[in-house]
Amino acid sequence: MNVKLNDNVLVISGKYAGKKGKVIATSPKHGTVTVEGINIHKKSQKARKANEVSKIEEIASPIDVSNVMVICAACDKAIRIKHSLIDGKNTRVCPKCGAVLAGAAVGKAAKKAAKKDEAPAKRVRKRAKKDEPAQTATDDKAE
Repeated sequence: MNVKLNDNVLVISGKYAGKKGKVIATSPKHGTVTVEGINIHKKSQKARKANEVSKIEEIASPIDVSNVMVICAACDKAIRIKHSLIDGKNTRVCPKCGAVLAGAAVGKAAKKAAKKDEAPAKRVRKRAKKDEPAQTATDDKAE
């Protein structure tokens, strides 16, 4: 499944064809994705406690992953995902413009690069302060 969480997608078939939205949930086992604002259904919610109110909620239902295409952020076109090796990792790439699509792998690589640039922090050991020796009563009288 080439569609990942937080991808912007275009619905290509069905009642919502031509609409764009953000993926809010994926289910690779069932081959479905839930897109924000697409395939909205109403569900009645019964009050379970004395202080709650019954209501009708609108929820986004999942649609088949074959009915959506990922939108490239760089060229703003619906694309088929192309996979290629970049820095030894398999990444998702736009075949039209060559831009690397945002995802978990891109985020991790950026964090790793930023971490390498930073100087390592020095370890500072906290030590207990040594108390000055208290003067005894006999020392005070002697002076």
